[in-house]
Amino acid sequence: MKGATPAMVMLERSGVEFAVHAFDHDLVDAEELGYGRAAAHALGVEESRVFKTLLAQSEKSAVVAIVPVSSQLSLKSLALVLGVKRCEMVPANDAQRITGYVVGGISPFGQKRKLLTVVDESASDYSTIFVSGGRRGLDLEVAPSDLLRVLDAKSGAIATIDV
Repeated sequence: MKGATPAMVMLERSGVEFAVHAFDHDLVDAEELGYGRAAAHALGVEESRVFKTLLAQSEKSAVVAIVPVSSQLSLKSLALVLGVKRCEMVPANDAQRITGYVVGGISPFGQKRKLLTVVDESASDYSTIFVSGGRRGLDLEVAPSDLLRVLDAKSGAIATIDV
């Protein structure tokens, strides 16, 4: 596929059905809304169906956490799901170095190295969800079951609702 990101290549090689959604991320104020919420608005889908990919650190290793853009990651809940004492967020520069993707375009697929991944359980509320395709202005629509399988991910209650 011409212009494919590592995320798209990974999904194709895994035989996963997915849809590519490109949008102009400059049209919306990503700084005001955040990249994920800006993507939801640009794509015209509800925010709870668009998921952001975050990087956290436990005392054991780096962990990918995938939560709706309408929510925040609960580090305490993530630690409980992982069975560790605590987790903390990885600084943006480190997240870029570890994943190989720019902040605002970090995809759960095709990262530099395979990391333990936890997906918020709310993903199963939808037949498909949207995640970053590996660059700003590009989202991939994929079935949550495929995301869990391809990433060998865990599912758990790791998001808190924004108010």
